[in-house]
Amino acid sequence: MDAATRDDAAVYRIDEGRALVVTLDFFTPIVDDPRDFGRIAAANALSDVYAMGGRPLFALNLLSFPRKLLSHGIAEEIVRGGAEKAAEAGIPVLGGHSIDDPEPKYGMVAVGEVDPAAILANDRARAGDDLVLTKPLGSGIVATAVKAGACPEEVLEEAVRTMARLNRGAAGAAVAAGARAATDVTGYGLTGHLGNMMAASGTSARIEAGAVPAMGGVAGLIAAGHVPGGTRRNRADSASRVNHDPGVPEATRILLADAQTSGGLLIAIAAGRTPELLRELAARGETGAVIGGVGAGRAGRIEVVA
Repeated sequence: MDAATRDDAAVYRIDEGRALVVTLDFFTPIVDDPRDFGRIAAANALSDVYAMGGRPLFALNLLSFPRKLLSHGIAEEIVRGGAEKAAEAGIPVLGGHSIDDPEPKYGMVAVGEVDPAAILANDRARAGDDLVLTKPLGSGIVATAVKAGACPEEVLEEAVRTMARLNRGAAGAAVAAGARAATDVTGYGLTGHLGNMMAASGTSARIEAGAVPAMGGVAGLIAAGHVPGGTRRNRADSASRVNHDPGVPEATRILLADAQTSGGLLIAIAAGRTPELLRELAARGETGAVIGGVGAGRAGRIEVVA
């Protein structure tokens, strides 16, 4: 794949019918429970393979952890959570690497394979496609509230379930329905990743603000001021290419730029095949919201309508 398109993973063709998909991702804890942190970090790393339409083959651990705390069992719980999520994905964890670091970090190298003819690249969206999002937004807001000790337990539980959910079913549905393009929504937020997809594809996008799903309780956390620095940077970085209708609420504008962890897939699919995609998602126990569409306007431009 062309690195200039900012796609989700590296793809290396082996032969006419097979290509390797390789990626890595790691980050600092976003929840207090070490096992949940491991599960979320593993799902997040594997997501880039799924976002390319690929199937994971194996993973390697990446762990930074303070040596003086190794006897507390925390590192073991983090790695255990990651191993559980890898097992759910049907793959082994074949070792990895660790270093002494005062600030814990965990993630994985994920290696998968894909049929070169069925890659879900981010430069293949076309005018007339629908845009379908498979997970609600708001994990960055929740993580910030957790750090402040201000996140209600039920809100956190929903966010953990969402972040720890593999994008395997969503990827399988996208491939089965004949989708052309996809990306996962992570650190750049919805508008950031969508902007990259539109710029790579030479297209523009329209988002219907009211159709974008949000995690429960997130609106209240935004109102209380729990907005991460990464989300604020995303808004500033995308200001020149995202236009909001005056009627779009401020909370929604923040949500669209919220820096996600292990977010869902954003899928571009020919409008005539959208019903098939939604059926495929439902059959796999996944959700899908049609949040807008792709147009022929200025490449990378996003219009958010109320």
